[in-house]
Amino acid sequence: MNRSAAHDIRRRVHALLDHGPASRVGRILDRALVGLIVVNLVAVALESVPALARDYHVIFASIEYVALAVFTIEYGLRIWVAREHGPHRHLTPFRARLKYMLSPEGLVDLVAVLPFWFAPLLPDDLRMLQVLRIFRFFKIARYSPAMRSLLDVLYRERRALFGCIVITVGAALVSAALMHLAEGHVQPDKLGTIPDALWWAIVTVGTIGYGDVVPVTTVGKLIATGTIFLGLIMMALPVGIIATAFADQVHRRDFIVTWSMIARVPLFAGLDAGEISDIMQLLRAQVVEQYQVIVRAGEPAHAMYFIAAGEVEVALPHTHVRLGTGQFFGEVSVLRRARRSATVTALMRTNLLVLDAQDLHALMQRDSRIAHRIKEVVKNRVGREVVSPKGDIVTEEIE
Repeated sequence: MNRSAAHDIRRRVHALLDHGPASRVGRILDRALVGLIVVNLVAVALESVPALARDYHVIFASIEYVALAVFTIEYGLRIWVAREHGPHRHLTPFRARLKYMLSPEGLVDLVAVLPFWFAPLLPDDLRMLQVLRIFRFFKIARYSPAMRSLLDVLYRERRALFGCIVITVGAALVSAALMHLAEGHVQPDKLGTIPDALWWAIVTVGTIGYGDVVPVTTVGKLIATGTIFLGLIMMALPVGIIATAFADQVHRRDFIVTWSMIARVPLFAGLDAGEISDIMQLLRAQVVEQYQVIVRAGEPAHAMYFIAAGEVEVALPHTHVRLGTGQFFGEVSVLRRARRSATVTALMRTNLLVLDAQDLHALMQRDSRIAHRIKEVVKNRVGREVVSPKGDIVTEEIE
């Protein structure tokens, strides 16, 4: 195999591993790996039950061997294709692979396989290292956009979260010191020192309150009351920070995806950022179930559709066209109430963004710049084919 062929294969493998959702084979591979991780985690949990471990030892062992083989092959391939990763392409092959192996993702992949290859060589008292199999859960972050978004949020807000931790620890220390002064002589075995009182302060600030240490004096009860209210505030701070940042992250991602979909539509190709933003505000969400008909041939065309997630099939007179996430159809119909020349059916549960013709007309009447730009684009498109690869399905063009 020559160098060019090896490079091409390495690039294809990298595309499958790191950009799986972009292709059908990649999506299948991603789902298979996630499924294997879930099955392996369930097996690890059930194997901790002695009766199940005894009766189903062969099944659990088979699951482990399959998972170990697959994850080892995956880890080896990721090392091999590390130099194809965008930020690593300027590095030498050795440095690129070393950088991946020392990255958080690489370390998680290593922990997922390394201890279990050496498990037979370990003493019995070290076989407990096999519980590290549960760390394979973190591999899901590679295939889950939601989990990746959450990890990005935690990293981005790390300073604010660290500040919350510092404030919480400080509040616990102050509460522990006050409780020691108030009840140290009454309960010397539990609150006789500040470190002893710190346990009570931590569980109280954390709103857990095990009840193993309870104030008995009036001053102690007042301190406990204040600590409880302070704990509610302390616990609400990180929750609020993470929730707000996560919502912003999801909104930002959806905004970017929606923006890219609209910007690719030829009808809106000449619009600037502000004008595209105005159109985005007119979009409404619609969810269609599998095999549900979205539009029928012969019906008046009154809206265009963006596919946010899912897949549809456009049944044209002589062929069928499949459109997936990020594509669109019916864009000319937002300006002309023509007749549909094809039937569009959802091949799976599909999320659509719908732009009604009357909403766009109202925007064009309100903003002459948008009206002028759109009309110029339409004028340049007159005479072209009505049915385009992206699904322009109307029977007549703009007059």
